Amino acid sequence: MPEQQNIEYKSAWHDDYLKWICGFANAQGGTIFIGKDDNGNVVDIEDYKRLMDDIPNKIRNTMGITVEVNLHEENEMHYIEIVTLPYSVPISLRGRYYYRIGSTKQELTGTSLNEFLLKKSGKTWDDVVEPRATLDDIDETAVAKFLVMAKEKGRLPEVDGLTTEQLFDKLRLTENGQIKRAGLVLFGKDPGKFYPSIYVRIGRFRDELDLIFQESEEGNIINLYQTVLDQINHKFIIKNISFEGMHRIETPEYPREAMREAILNALVHRNYMGAHTQIRVYDDKISFWNDGGLESPLTVESLKRPHSSRPRNVLIADVCFKGGLIDAWGRGTIKIIETCKQAGLPEPEIIEQDGGLLVTMFKNNLTKEQLTKLGLNDRQLKAVEYVKEKGKITNKEYQELNGVSKITAYRDLTELIEQYKLFERKGDVGAGTSYFLNGS
Repeated sequence: MPEQQNIEYKSAWHDDYLKWICGFANAQGGTIFIGKDDNGNVVDIEDYKRLMDDIPNKIRNTMGITVEVNLHEENEMHYIEIVTLPYSVPISLRGRYYYRIGSTKQELTGTSLNEFLLKKSGKTWDDVVEPRATLDDIDETAVAKFLVMAKEKGRLPEVDGLTTEQLFDKLRLTENGQIKRAGLVLFGKDPGKFYPSIYVRIGRFRDELDLIFQESEEGNIINLYQTVLDQINHKFIIKNISFEGMHRIETPEYPREAMREAILNALVHRNYMGAHTQIRVYDDKISFWNDGGLESPLTVESLKRPHSSRPRNVLIADVCFKGGLIDAWGRGTIKIIETCKQAGLPEPEIIEQDGGLLVTMFKNNLTKEQLTKLGLNDRQLKAVEYVKEKGKITNKEYQELNGVSKITAYRDLTELIEQYKLFERKGDVGAGTSYFLNGS
C-alpha cells in the first residue's frame, strides 16, 4: 500500500518522526511503519528490541499520549508498526502543534493554530463572543432585510414580531446576552471596526502585475455580497448588448448567478483572522480568492461533484442558509461550474493557492491559456490568433505563418476542426477553402 494520509513508511527510526505521530493524533490518526522503504518493502531494522522500549516511552514523555507499537517479522526481517489514534483534545510536541494534511505533516502556527485550537474545543471562530460589541453595533436594516429573505425561503419559522435580541437568540448569535463574532460579520453596522480584514478589494488588471484601478467594499455579509456584485457589474466588466424587437437586453460577460455564488463562497467560508477577500478582473478572466484552505477531508476535486458541506464558519453558514443565500448541501461550487458551462464558457478553475481558495472564471475558450489547456500546438495557437484578427485563414496562409508544408498545415487545420471543434471549413475544396472560427 502506498503512503497516503494515514500511512507513512520510514526505513529507520529518528526522533524527528515524533512530529508525524503528533500530526496523526491531531488529525484522523494514522500508522507509521519503521523498517520499510517508500514503496512499503521491508528493509529490516537491527535495533528493534531497543526501539520497542524507547519509542513508547518517548511518545508518552513528550506528548503525554499512548500509541500501539507492534513488532512484525517478514522473511526473517523485522519492522515496527506504530498506530496512533485521533485525539479529541489538541496534542503538542514540546509546545509545538503538528497536523497531518494529505500525505504531509505541517506545523500549525498563527491563525492556523488559533483555528485548530478553537475547533478542538468544540468552537469555530464565528462562535466566539465579541465582548466589545453591543446591540447598538447591529444594523437594523440588515436584520429587516434578512427577515424578509428568511420568510420568503421558509427556512426560519415563527420570526414575525421578534425583536433583534430575540432573533439573535434564536439564531444562536448571542451567548449570555453577549453578541458573537458571527452576529457582527452578518449584521454589524461597521464590522471592520472589530475585524479590519473583513473588506473586499476588487482590482482591474491588464496582466498579473499591471493594476489599472481598484475599489474596496466594506460592510456586513447581508449587504456586502450585493454591493460587491453591483460594483463588479457596473465598473469592472462589460455587458454584451442585444435587442429583441425594441427591447434592449444586457448580458454580463460572466453569469450573474456564478459570480453571486463565488462572492458568497468567499465571504461565508473565509478565514476572518487572515487576509481580506480579493477579486481580480482581467480582459479574459475574473478570479475570487478568500483566505483559508479547504476543511479536511474536502479536496479541490470533491468540490466539482456533490459533496458534504463542511463550513469553516458554522454559524455564519447556518444563518446564510436560513436567509436563502447559500445551499446547505455543498452545491455552491457545482453551481458555479454548471452556470458557466450553460453560458458556453470554459469550466472554471478551482485551486488552493497562498493559503486560500481561488476560483477563476474564463470569458471564452479562445484565450491562449484555455487553448494551451486543450492541447493545441504552437502553430495552431498562432493560427487561432491570426483568425481572431483577420477573420479567416487558408492552407497557404497557414504554411507561410508557420513555415510548414502543405500536408502539415492540412493536418493541423483538420485537428482544429475535428478534434478541437474550433474551426469550420468553408468554400470550394482546394485553393478556395478558408477556415473560420466555429460559429462565426
